Amino acid sequence: MSHDTAAIRQALYDNYRAPEGAARNARAERLLAEAEGTGDTPLLIEALSHLLQAYNYSSERDKLFVPFARLLRLWDERPGEFDEQSAHSLHWYFKWVSTDMLDQPHIPLASMEKWLGEMEQRYRLAGYSERAVRQGEFCLARHIGDEKRAERAYTAWLAADRDRMADCHACELHDQGAWQARVGNDEQALELWRPVLDGEYTCAHEPHAVLAASLLPLLRLGRAEEARAHHLRGYRMVRPLESMRGWVALHVEFCALTGNEARALEILSDRPAYFTDSGDPDSLMRHLAATAVLMDRLVALGHGEQGVPGPAGTSWTARTLAAHAREQALAIAARFDERNGTDAVGSRVRERLGRRPLLERLPLGIRAVRPASAAPVKAAASAKAPESRGVDELLAEARLLSEARHPDAIRAWEAVAGAAGDAELDDRALAEIDDHRAMAPANEPAESVRLFRSAAERYEAAGDPGSAVAALARGAFALALGGDPDAAVAAVAEPVARALALHAEGAASTRQAAGALLCRVRIHLLRLHDEHEHENENENGDGDGGGDGGGGGGAKIRAVEEAVSELLDLAGPHQADPHVADRVAEAMSVRGDLAAHGGDAAAAAELYGAAAGLFHEAGLPWYAAEPEARLVAVARHLGDLEGAERAARAALEHGGTHLEAPGSTRLHLQLTEILVGSGRFDEAVEHALEAAHWADEAGEGTGIGAYARHQLGGSLLRAGRAAEAAAVLEAVLPDLTVDGHGEGMVVETLWWLGDALTALGEPRAAAEHWLGAADIARGWPEQHDHAMLANLAGQALYRAGLNTEADRVYERACTLWRDLGDVHAVVRALRVRAWIAVREGQAGPDAARDFMAAAERECEEALTEATEPAARARLRAELADTHRQTGELLVDDPREALPHVERAIAGFAEAGDDFTDLRTAAELAAAWLEADLGDTPAAMRRAEAVLATYANAPGDTAESRRAEARSVQEYVT
Repeated sequence: MSHDTAAIRQALYDNYRAPEGAARNARAERLLAEAEGTGDTPLLIEALSHLLQAYNYSSERDKLFVPFARLLRLWDERPGEFDEQSAHSLHWYFKWVSTDMLDQPHIPLASMEKWLGEMEQRYRLAGYSERAVRQGEFCLARHIGDEKRAERAYTAWLAADRDRMADCHACELHDQGAWQARVGNDEQALELWRPVLDGEYTCAHEPHAVLAASLLPLLRLGRAEEARAHHLRGYRMVRPLESMRGWVALHVEFCALTGNEARALEILSDRPAYFTDSGDPDSLMRHLAATAVLMDRLVALGHGEQGVPGPAGTSWTARTLAAHAREQALAIAARFDERNGTDAVGSRVRERLGRRPLLERLPLGIRAVRPASAAPVKAAASAKAPESRGVDELLAEARLLSEARHPDAIRAWEAVAGAAGDAELDDRALAEIDDHRAMAPANEPAESVRLFRSAAERYEAAGDPGSAVAALARGAFALALGGDPDAAVAAVAEPVARALALHAEGAASTRQAAGALLCRVRIHLLRLHDEHEHENENENGDGDGGGDGGGGGGAKIRAVEEAVSELLDLAGPHQADPHVADRVAEAMSVRGDLAAHGGDAAAAAELYGAAAGLFHEAGLPWYAAEPEARLVAVARHLGDLEGAERAARAALEHGGTHLEAPGSTRLHLQLTEILVGSGRFDEAVEHALEAAHWADEAGEGTGIGAYARHQLGGSLLRAGRAAEAAAVLEAVLPDLTVDGHGEGMVVETLWWLGDALTALGEPRAAAEHWLGAADIARGWPEQHDHAMLANLAGQALYRAGLNTEADRVYERACTLWRDLGDVHAVVRALRVRAWIAVREGQAGPDAARDFMAAAERECEEALTEATEPAARARLRAELADTHRQTGELLVDDPREALPHVERAIAGFAEAGDDFTDLRTAAELAAAWLEADLGDTPAAMRRAEAVLATYANAPGDTAESRRAEARSVQEYVT
């Protein structure tokens, strides 16, 4: 072999391992030209085969027909130049060419039928089964919509013998499941796909494609959690592969149909070239159809003018891209249908374009930047004419909800206001409208103050002074919410005084007077919270001046206590009245706040529990959610994790849809932490997902939302769901900063991600993350985490075959372990460095012996200092294992290896019975060495000794040792 030929073959091998795409294709084209110049026909065959593979796994699949024609001509002219492997590959490529023809609408249907016939003839001549041919016929019939022929071919395909030319099991099962899904058998499809999804059968593009194909069938069957998992796992697999545009489109569509439009937009933006790569019209059509589905959803949600990623050279909105993508997808479908003489492709595209959401919301755990705020079209229409009901009917419903103190009352009054128009309403109705409009969460505080005052004037006009003073008190609280609690204290004084006077005269109810007093409590509590926040922000603040009445912390606490006491003095005797009980309950909850503020967690827990109980007795469970939520933190502080869990679940149940997004976030996150602490990781996943979703809804996706996703990734990992964990942790990393989230969270996230990637067989990437975490931990006072992370990174680099890098990192780990006094870790790191040394291109056997000798010295020195029997036993076992591994290192020279293994056996025996399994492993290693040296009696004695040790022992290790001992006996006899 010439130097040029060898270099080209090596370059072909290197290029085969390069990422899919135009760069790899261009390199394959250049290598083909170089191969042609050598005059070496086998090399030319290899180069053509490589170019075929490069084109097939790229966006330029339309180019593979020319190199295949050249390869086929070479076969017909010079079959002797093909070895067994290249002959097999040539016939294998027939399948690629026949299916790729389907995806090119310019190739006539007659040509495809002719090609299928030629494939059948050549397979027959080569002695191959017709299985692959019938599968090709099935694909053609399915494509053109000939269902009867497709069913016949499908049956013939499954009936034919599997041979070397059949597709791999994973690809066959994919196509079989896809057909079952096409004809409406989702359950059967998923059952066929199960071995692929479970990893029993895999290949270069499976389970990537099956994961994508399974998304909508799972949703249709109500298995949303599995669909979410398949999206997280599957998109991570297809994202780097240029050739999987059609499968990426399924992920876009899945997100569009589950309320994850923002995530779908991010996926679209990952590969702008998907809009313009024209080498595979079929996958372009699918990509455009999925894009149109997504854009239609955005338009329906009121985001039609939102800027979106689309074909380069034009600025796109959701509305304009929806029209463009739909038009282009249908145009490509029309070309297929014209070629096929049917309407099958167009019908499938139109069916896809007409799909509607299968779920309104499916949290994915991945943060996506939400589209700019817009009023959904449907919501806006309903607000103008709520179900076309009259004002009187809406007014009656709003008053009923207000009487029940239901959270939906505010929305009901909004409907009244929207429907009122020019209707003649009395002063009381107008007062109620203003009163409830003032309570709308979206209001600016100043607007709420104005509306409350307007309501008070109208209540006065309606002859209801009690409601008027209550409205004025609410206006004062709105003033406090606007950032001026001191002014609010002054503003609330007059309505409180008047409410108490009216109550004494019988002109105001206990509820109304208690409501005014409650507003004063809330204002004072707000002042106290402001003081507390100020103290946290400014450690050099003035603190409590000691009761000077001028606003110090102690004075503000007393002001809250006095306001609560006055409220309870008035309302307490009437707490059996459901209309007053909620006032008493809130006052008790405030006392719980004061107890918690003062460090009396037990009293706080009791008060929060009592407040929640009163709300429930009054028939107001939605208000019980607040003290129940507060109870979670104090119960955890007291170590009552069961009580904390009950409180969190109760708060979520009772708050229901009425909880605001930040409250839902905190509750789900607290429950996540409790569940993680008790090892219930699968359930923790569900609550972490909800926490992340509600954090995004609250606009806190990069703050507490990042922490929720951090917890989600860790819970997924510990639940054994490494693929999902990796997707979540990779996505949250850009949101985590040392300044914003702390070094600990960043390091833990990187650590978990390394664990997840290791489980997925991606050691190089795992090492990168562990090294990143180690660099942060390098500056910590306690260096154990730094050492552990360096050790893990070394292991990963070793598994990835990056020997020089692995040795360097293990050297770092050795130093760290030595400084920490962990001799076992030092010895193990030295032994790995020995194994690295004997790898190709490394230091060699002499260096390996030196490392093993250094490990021995570490053990021996530690033994001279150790006094505790158990510690000495572990060190003897460590030394023995070093001798054993030295023997393995020298296995090519049994005479040199055997003494090391014998020392290992003696060492394990001296260490004690706890190390019997290690001793017998060394005995069997010695037996094999003796067998190689021709010392049959010695080998037999060792095998018999192992059999005697495990004569009646149960378990896998015992069975394994017995089996190996018998193998030794068979070998020497």
